[in-house]
Amino acid sequence: MSSDPISSAPTDHYTTLEVARMLGMAVRSVQLMVDRGDLEAWKTPGGHRRISRDSVERWLASRQGGRIDGSGARPRAGGAPRVLLIEDSTHFQNLVSLLVKQQFPHVELSIADDGISGLAMVGQLQPQVLLIDILLPGIDGGTLITSLRSHERFRDCKLVVLTSLDAVQREPYRYALDGLPVIHKPDLVRELPGLLSTWVGITSADGTATAAA
Repeated sequence: MSSDPISSAPTDHYTTLEVARMLGMAVRSVQLMVDRGDLEAWKTPGGHRRISRDSVERWLASRQGGRIDGSGARPRAGGAPRVLLIEDSTHFQNLVSLLVKQQFPHVELSIADDGISGLAMVGQLQPQVLLIDILLPGIDGGTLITSLRSHERFRDCKLVVLTSLDAVQREPYRYALDGLPVIHKPDLVRELPGLLSTWVGITSADGTATAAA
């Protein structure tokens, strides 16, 4: 019988591969989470790592206020549109939170402040819209964006890149940004609400709405 947590009875621990599948991320990223103490783990006499189920659930709850169900995904709260922000700046986290709260109060916004946590939350939440800063601690933003764009699981997720880099400074990231909307952070307040309305059919506070693309 398979030991995959998605298909078998609950257990008190998972393998690294099982956690990676559950969170939608690479095995190496899970190993890094263990190394920095985000997840509790031990090794079997044969040298295989085992990760505590409780620590996985605590980590998810602390990051997104959710839980794991049998499918490995957090249940959608009342069908609310999901938007995930991956941004390490507290200022811009607060700014996006304020915009969403004021103009789109029924949107479910989650925030990750580093790339590794953000990658895990993308796999867990499967948001309609992902707002991501290309300069992130813990992971190369360009590589992360390229990976997400090529992954079949996230083909319906709309990506918006947030950056403080100007057009010249963004040139080294052209391979990742081609065809994506890029919001220069000074223009965030002016440009973000329109994109949210267009992409997920969210009705804003001024009463406008656009069907999802």
